[in-house]
Amino acid sequence: MTASPKRTALYDVHASLVARFTDFGGWDMPLKYTSELDEHRAVREKVGVFDLSHMGEVRVTGPQAAEFLDHALISKLSAVKVGKAKYSMICQEDGGIIDDLITYRLADEEFLVVPNAGNVPAVAEALQQRAEAFDVTVANESEQTSMVAVQGPLAVAVMREIVDNVVEAPEASGAGSTVAEAIEGLNYYAAFRGVTAGQPALIARTGYTGEDGFEIIVHNDGAADVWAAALATARSHEGLPCGLASRDTLRLEAGMPLYGNELSRELTPVDAGLGILAATKSKPEFVGREAILAAKEQGTQQVLIGLSGQGRRAARSGYPVHLSGGEQIGSVTSGALSPTLGHPVAMAYVSKGAVETGATVEVDIRGKRQPFTVVELPFYSREK
Repeated sequence: MTASPKRTALYDVHASLVARFTDFGGWDMPLKYTSELDEHRAVREKVGVFDLSHMGEVRVTGPQAAEFLDHALISKLSAVKVGKAKYSMICQEDGGIIDDLITYRLADEEFLVVPNAGNVPAVAEALQQRAEAFDVTVANESEQTSMVAVQGPLAVAVMREIVDNVVEAPEASGAGSTVAEAIEGLNYYAAFRGVTAGQPALIARTGYTGEDGFEIIVHNDGAADVWAAALATARSHEGLPCGLASRDTLRLEAGMPLYGNELSRELTPVDAGLGILAATKSKPEFVGREAILAAKEQGTQQVLIGLSGQGRRAARSGYPVHLSGGEQIGSVTSGALSPTLGHPVAMAYVSKGAVETGATVEVDIRGKRQPFTVVELPFYSREK
């Protein structure tokens, strides 16, 4: 028997909004509230509010916190300044990707690691095991913590209204910053402590949609207040609550990888085209270094490409990719009909050197080959 999906602190709120739920990463999460197309467009054109409380939060503290994370993760976390964040990965000894994650440096000896929902147990366990030789404390706070995301061109306007106070101002704004200065001065992949809708929170300028946006990390007890304030303010700006369906098409348009699709334990960061994340030159030691270094030296036999189609038939994960009129050269990892562009887009791993940008390939969609053009990623980039 399989265990029932977990529920976030906001489950009842979503149920009252008549959300359609889906099991994602072991959590019962809103797939959509009304129309995934409307929710997608709200984020691209106005603003959307997401419950991301299924994501994990693992706090690492202690005199050797930075040194420990340099060992446990593939990037050099000790080089990250307080108030900043870094996208990285945690890998096996053989270089296989356990998860991709974001790590915030909250103080000299305090970091917050945010893994993906389904990988939280594996990441927490790996960090605990790797911490044995270091003077650090690893605390998995995922069950007690919620995350609300505000994403879209009007995200700044929403945040200016719902953030009450700045506890620790971002470096770009300086001490004594007003809320407006702190929000507007916050750089991408940076965070500050503040009060949102009356609740102590970590406010980060990060996201997974390809738009400007913020993620608010708050204790479960304050999640409903933060969600209510964010949604009410977003609605006043013609925004919507958004589910995982729109989040997936948004991240696909932005060319962002999804664990389980573009990333897995069978792939190294080099295989995924993200070898640059591994600090093999600046760090003499970290878990998986030798395997990743070897992968960098040998090169990969596959590359991740973008595919742009015509018509309305989307290429889905697992669909074979063929040379035009010829042999199979790879498989689709993610695909959908792009709401923004109006035609199908997909990402696929194919044999290195098999095709170049601009070439035409064929995707086998339920027994019928459909033409797709190889394009550069991402499919969509917002105007800065």
